Amino acid sequence: MIKILQYGEVKNEEIFARAVPAVNVEGIVADIINTVRAQGDRALFAYTEKFDGAKLSSLTVSAEETEEALSLVEPKFIGILERAAANIRKFHARQVRNSFIINDTPGVVIGQKVIPVDRAGLYVPGGTAAYPSTVLMDAIPAKIAGCKEVVITTPPGKDGKINPVILAAAHVAGVDRIFKVGGAQAIAALAYGTETVPKVDKIVGPGNAFVAEAKKQVFGAVSIDMIAGPSEILVVADGKSSAKHVAADLLSQAEHDKMASAVLVTDSPALAKAVQAEIERQLAFLQREEIARASIENNGKIIVAPSIAAAIEIANEIAPEHLELCVDEPFAYLDAIRHAGSVFMGRNCPEALGDYFAGPNHTLPTSGTARFSSPLSVDDFVKKTQYTYYTKKALADVAQDIAYFASLEGLTGHAKSAVVRTEEENA
Repeated sequence: MIKILQYGEVKNEEIFARAVPAVNVEGIVADIINTVRAQGDRALFAYTEKFDGAKLSSLTVSAEETEEALSLVEPKFIGILERAAANIRKFHARQVRNSFIINDTPGVVIGQKVIPVDRAGLYVPGGTAAYPSTVLMDAIPAKIAGCKEVVITTPPGKDGKINPVILAAAHVAGVDRIFKVGGAQAIAALAYGTETVPKVDKIVGPGNAFVAEAKKQVFGAVSIDMIAGPSEILVVADGKSSAKHVAADLLSQAEHDKMASAVLVTDSPALAKAVQAEIERQLAFLQREEIARASIENNGKIIVAPSIAAAIEIANEIAPEHLELCVDEPFAYLDAIRHAGSVFMGRNCPEALGDYFAGPNHTLPTSGTARFSSPLSVDDFVKKTQYTYYTKKALADVAQDIAYFASLEGLTGHAKSAVVRTEEENA
């Protein structure tokens, strides 16, 4: 049963405690990465057979396989994917940054170019669940950014095939190539390249502990989006909220995995008790009951706060991945929220709306990193290059200032490079 904690009556360590994965896979992942770097495709074939039970003849998903997958997916779902993709495109198109130029000083031109990375690599989890939503959320911003190529790695089933809904989503999102490889070995392949899998500039997407550790280890050779931890939801709800709705929203994240975190912060002791009972009732109806129950019992909590304003401050301290505001006037509290990955406003906005359909990205900072990081966006797939142009006269006007500044730092070579041209002019 989910525990109820009275804020101010228990230690803050208990209020703000987070689940910490105990598994240490650093050495295993390092060995996998080194093997892929040394053996290339041969290692990928071997690891796919070992970990996924699939003996492949090719790592690449063919056009025929994609066509077959599209024929197997219900047209209704294709339509839903297309409507979701349209919402995601509309939202992310507003994130596009423009290059700029400043030339308001005679003889001086400075500016910044915004340039997409050449190739983006998206990791899409496989295994017990397929996540076509992740394909849309990761691929569409990369395409909007203007990446020349967007590729996916995802583990195959034992039959050597990729789940048809993944291929359908990739088709809708405009993914260029798909490779049948998962786990740390996929991250290694994307980071360093093999005979088949191209080296990319940026790796994004969620995964298990092995994938997260691999992303950490290859960072530097390639850019990554974030190190994703267990999924989180925090609901701030007042006494008018429906216990049934709040419990359902908490369980929507608890069913992800046993390390997921579901937290309710409320100013209503009555709602706290009602949600506690409702969670127990609804758990029995979940297909993933065992997973959700472990999450609720080990990592879930209900915190009773003195007010909604206090609940917001507790939420800021926790900095959750997903934050629901189940109150009458959610926009009145929006400015007070400083740390959250994505905020769901009002009583009719379940977190699942953001997972699949609304448009804002569902790849979000976890483990309190919303204090300093952001959801996946178009920005993740671009970089900036600055440029500077000065005429001879414009440089002469500031050369002595630059030289003086450089001399104060003890960098006489810098100083000389600033004045040498004016010295030649006066010689």
